[in-house]
Amino acid sequence: MMLINCPHCGPRDEVEFHYGGQAHVAYPEDPHALNDREWAEYLFYRDNPKGRFEERWQHSIGCRKWFNAVRDTHTYEFLATYGANDTAPAPAPATVEGRM
Repeated sequence: MMLINCPHCGPRDEVEFHYGGQAHVAYPEDPHALNDREWAEYLFYRDNPKGRFEERWQHSIGCRKWFNAVRDTHTYEFLATYGANDTAPAPAPATVEGRM
């Protein structure tokens, strides 16, 4: 089992959480002004990168609060968790193997 660090409760077992999709997707300013294609893109089209990705999660069996996480989609490793209204932490500086 993997531990996910809830920013409100601390580390908990992964079975206590539910995935909520991509984080930081802005709601349209005027959704009624969107045509069908634009509305469908807002609802269904999301990024799908290999690597660092900002996601929404809910601690459904614990505090039931939503929060955001930065996860590596290739390794499934959680790099950071933070509050739902907070900005994502900056990525760690890249290192070149053998150099400091």
